[in-house]
Amino acid sequence: MSARRGIFVAPFDELSDPRLIAELAAAAEARGFDGFFVWDHVNYRPPTRAVADPWVALSAIACATERIRIGPLVTPLSRRRVQKVARETATLDLLSGGRLVMGVGLGSEHNGELEPFGEVSDPRERAKLLDAGLKRLSSYWGGEFEPLPVQRPRPPVWVAGRWPSRRPLQRAARWDGFFPIEMDDPEQLAELVRELRELRGGSLGSFEIVAEGRPGTDPAPWEAAGATWWLTSFGQTPREVEVRAAIEAG
Repeated sequence: MSARRGIFVAPFDELSDPRLIAELAAAAEARGFDGFFVWDHVNYRPPTRAVADPWVALSAIACATERIRIGPLVTPLSRRRVQKVARETATLDLLSGGRLVMGVGLGSEHNGELEPFGEVSDPRERAKLLDAGLKRLSSYWGGEFEPLPVQRPRPPVWVAGRWPSRRPLQRAARWDGFFPIEMDDPEQLAELVRELRELRGGSLGSFEIVAEGRPGTDPAPWEAAGATWWLTSFGQTPREVEVRAAIEAG
C-alpha cells in the first residue's frame, strides 16, 4: 500500500500568518492530502525572524479543514507545562473532530529557545522530562481533565528521533509512531523499522513510520523501507509559492 501523504511546514516568516497556513491546509485537503503538520518552536536560528505559535496555527487549520490529520511535529515537552499541553491538545482534538496527532521529541539546544528562556538544556534531563511528561499527558487525556479528547483512549503519539541515535526507538516503541529527523537514506529507515518491529514483539501493526523529503523526492524507496506516511517538507525557510506548487502537484 502507498504511504499516506502530508504537508509539513515551519510556520516561519512568509508562513507565520495563521490565516495563510489555514488556507494552505484547506488547499492540501482539496488536493487529496492526508495530513498537514507544523513545526513547534518559540524561537529559531537566523535567518528566521517571525515564528508563529503552532497551537493557534493548528486551531486555524482545524477550522479550515474537515478530514486531514493535523498536529505539531514535534513538541518538546521538556519546555512545556504538561497540564497546559493537555488542555491545548484535548481542546484541539475536540475542535478538529478527532484529527489530532501529537508529535513529541527532545527539542534542540541549537535554536536559542532553551537556555535563553531558562529551559533545561541537558539532553538526558530533557529525555527524563519527556518520558515523565508523556506519562502525565496520558493520565490527563485518560480522565483527569475534562473535556476528554475525542479520540479514545487518546490521540496518537508520534515520537521523533535523530539518526543515528537508537535511544528514541525504545521510547517510540511504547507509543504509536516514529518520526526520524535528518535521515537521507531509505536503507537507514529500513534498519530502524526492523529494530522497531523487534521492540514491539515482532509486529508493527498500526504503528506509523513517518518519512519526509523535499518537493520532487520520490517516496517509493521510503515506502519500500517501511514508511506509512510521506511528508513533503520545506526546511527552515518555506516559501508560499513553493508550498502551493507542491500542493497543486498532489
